[in-house]
Amino acid sequence: MSWLRRLPVRLLLLLLLTIEIYPLIWLLLSSFKEDAEFSLRPLWALPAGLHWQNYVEAWTTGNIGLYFLNSVLTVFPALALILALSVPAGFALEVMRWRGRNLVLLLFLAGIMVPLQILLLPLFTIYFHLDLIDTRWALIITYTGFGLPLTVFLMAGYFKAIPRELLEAAILDGAGLVQLFLRVAVPLVSNGLVTVALVQFFFLWNDLLFSLTFISNDQLRTIQTGLLNFTGQYGQVAWGPTFAAVSLAVFPTLLLYLLLNQRVIKGLTAGALKG
Repeated sequence: MSWLRRLPVRLLLLLLLTIEIYPLIWLLLSSFKEDAEFSLRPLWALPAGLHWQNYVEAWTTGNIGLYFLNSVLTVFPALALILALSVPAGFALEVMRWRGRNLVLLLFLAGIMVPLQILLLPLFTIYFHLDLIDTRWALIITYTGFGLPLTVFLMAGYFKAIPRELLEAAILDGAGLVQLFLRVAVPLVSNGLVTVALVQFFFLWNDLLFSLTFISNDQLRTIQTGLLNFTGQYGQVAWGPTFAAVSLAVFPTLLLYLLLNQRVIKGLTAGALKG
């Protein structure tokens, strides 16, 4: 029977789904527990009620609201810069024909291979002399610099997948270079653009290394370093607010991915196909 042949695959998928989903469900349920429940009841027990005070305490006393805002004010400007620079660069490297473009693309590819830890000390020294330590600009510049190589490389692949006949037809119809880029090429790679934007967003939003290195002022901490400080502040006492704080950091990004899931799947396959 066909269903018997599919049964092992379905069981494997169910197991993988449980491994992925259960920690998120456990995290969400734990965020509603009172502190006494963590010591008096099993860890897998359901909360006795919805203790919303955990979220209020995490947002106010734990300063998660401030850390969340700091992340928004650093991640989105950096993401805008990455896209504003990488999309034209990918177009120029793959659609336009000029001497040395393959070498430039290889240099961007080499930038992906540079370990982040090697550059921490040089970057810290440069930012220290420029008085950029404990400023959002230190993170924005760093995020942009490290986000460009991968984004340019991916965007070049998406532009490569555009059928050249479409671009040639637009040129024959009188489209200039700017019109060709903005009105023809960019709309055709919109799914790829959403994909690389989401990939970079998750990388920047979850960054701990750079924020921990360049930011020591508590008023400028991003949400990841804020969570580190939050757990250090409460230790073993207030697990409920701690789980609430982690939920505030995790679930908005998960919701964003679920909303853009279909476009991401299309974007992941678009660059692999030659039109």
